[in-house]
Amino acid sequence: MTQTLSREIPLVLSQSALLFIDVQNFAAKREGSEFRDITEAEFQAKYGWYFRELFGRVVPNMQRLQAAFRKAKVEVLYTTIESLTKDGRDRSLDYKISGFNVTKGSWDGKVIDELRPGDDEICLPKSSSSVFVSTHIDYLLRNLGVKQLVISGLITDQCVESAVRDACDLGYLVTEVTDACLTYSQERHDNSLRAIKGYCRQRTTDQVIAELA
Repeated sequence: MTQTLSREIPLVLSQSALLFIDVQNFAAKREGSEFRDITEAEFQAKYGWYFRELFGRVVPNMQRLQAAFRKAKVEVLYTTIESLTKDGRDRSLDYKISGFNVTKGSWDGKVIDELRPGDDEICLPKSSSSVFVSTHIDYLLRNLGVKQLVISGLITDQCVESAVRDACDLGYLVTEVTDACLTYSQERHDNSLRAIKGYCRQRTTDQVIAELA
């Protein structure tokens, strides 16, 4: 009998995991080094919408996902941008060109307090856009028996999109949580969702939580 192949497969809890991408002080707090050196007027003009959305809607959705996956006893993992060295010499060339370095062990590299990892949850520092390139997450997920990966995080059209594509190419079924990801404008967010749609299934926070139940 021929098996029907599809991305639209509901989560099998024993084979699933939730991955938060880069929800860290560096890019999710006003004091983070991504924003630290700009004036308040510049900050509001360029990032005001992003922060209103982030803490008014997106982080609360992330918290709901985190709680629901924990309650269902499904693995929750985190990755953050953080160099393995203080001077960032191990960073990808792209990150060096971009000009930022999240120093090893720094406050910038920590997951925000609102999503603080549990003491037995896995958090992986990465030094490139894709967590699958600069960490051993593929090895870990296979050891954990994960075949279906639910992805939430920052930034939709950068590190989130990279994770979705690479996970898909490595043989995972990916669910992108559309209202638990964010980038710097609604237009960029919507464009990313349309561009990546062919690689994953897309669900809202409510829809994912309903599957867990």
